[in-house]
Amino acid sequence: MKHFFFAAALAVPFFLFTAVATAEETKKLKDEAELSYVETGGNTELTSFSAKNLLTWQASDDITLEWLLAALYGESNDDKVAERYATDLKLQYSFTERLYALVHGGWAKDEFSGIENRYYVGPALGLRILTGPTHLLQTEAGVDYVKEEYTDDSDDDFPRGRLFAKYEFVLTEKTRFSQSGEYLHDFEDGDQYQVNSETAVITALSDALSLKTSYVVAYDNDPIPEDLEKTDTMLAVTLVVNF
Repeated sequence: MKHFFFAAALAVPFFLFTAVATAEETKKLKDEAELSYVETGGNTELTSFSAKNLLTWQASDDITLEWLLAALYGESNDDKVAERYATDLKLQYSFTERLYALVHGGWAKDEFSGIENRYYVGPALGLRILTGPTHLLQTEAGVDYVKEEYTDDSDDDFPRGRLFAKYEFVLTEKTRFSQSGEYLHDFEDGDQYQVNSETAVITALSDALSLKTSYVVAYDNDPIPEDLEKTDTMLAVTLVVNF
């Protein structure tokens, strides 16, 4: 199992090279950035900053490359209360309008949730069940190989199952609702599983700017160290910039 996923990781550069070599001259590149900043003073001093950037390259009609970067940082009365970083690189190939395959890999760090470093890589299959224009629904199922280093100086590596679904409802020409959910399951320890979800409403302010209101829930059934809370939530109003 480990050899398979390490082979998948080594195959990513090959697929990227293939994408470059087969890309059409009219390749499309787009970028979406989310920015949020809060600062308060007086009785409560709070500084919070979050950013997310998704770079998408439509290398050809069938090949799509996505690179996600995300960061969250917060201070309260000069004490750090949040620090989270993540990146994910995904290469997707569409067999048909509805069926596609992907391979992705990434890294994450969230010391306040007990994660010093998390590395993962793996393949998945996806299905676009609803393709619009009003309703969009896609699902993915895959297996990752994960290596985790924890803040208590322990570490672990294991195969992980991944289920993902995202639904979008276009309310008006400028407003849409989205709901995504992800389930991650450790195949070696049934008590180790996570559930992540995001509920959001996005309203276009112009061709380039949108306002996003979102509520994110991250649940870890068996966190390490054990004294951590199982559920993290975040309510945010974010400016979205499209390039």
